[in-house]
Amino acid sequence: MSNLEWLAVAISALSVWLTVVRTPWCWPIGLLGVALYAWLFFTVKLYSDALLQVVFAVLQLYGWWQWTRGGAQHHGRELTQLAGRSMALGLAIGAAGALLLGTLMAHWTDAEQPWLDAALTAFSLVAQVWMARKFVQCWPLWLAIDVVYVGLYVFKGLNLTAALYVVFVVLAALGWRQWRAAQAPAQ
Repeated sequence: MSNLEWLAVAISALSVWLTVVRTPWCWPIGLLGVALYAWLFFTVKLYSDALLQVVFAVLQLYGWWQWTRGGAQHHGRELTQLAGRSMALGLAIGAAGALLLGTLMAHWTDAEQPWLDAALTAFSLVAQVWMARKFVQCWPLWLAIDVVYVGLYVFKGLNLTAALYVVFVVLAALGWRQWRAAQAPAQ
């Protein structure tokens, strides 16, 4: 476990916690975390994950804007539920992205676990966009993704990152509960 991995873990955990409590500071702190992880994943030949971090950097900026200036009144997005049809479309886009990226990684790189890494990457992008738009359903998707990531990172010997993803699993469950409670009508 390198110093880079320790730093990336600490900053990423802080970023996700700040997301759970719905503060826009999650986005700039998350930007630093994804930059650190992009380099780390590149060094261990998880190219889809490294690419994902680059895209996450752009999505961090998008999320920051959405949470501070998005929405109809440009005062930031409110928590909302994703419609069933939109959710199905997002998951279909994730599946198509997984097939495309998996094919590219399997045939054109020396990536380890190209199909699994690609699937996790594609669905992580869907979850991140949903999070930026403050769709409550981002959390159960993150929960599923993070569970699988734990296994991948243990397999790759990134044990500290695997432990971080165990924390992410807990934070995703907590985020799902808190976001649903915050959206519930007052009794």
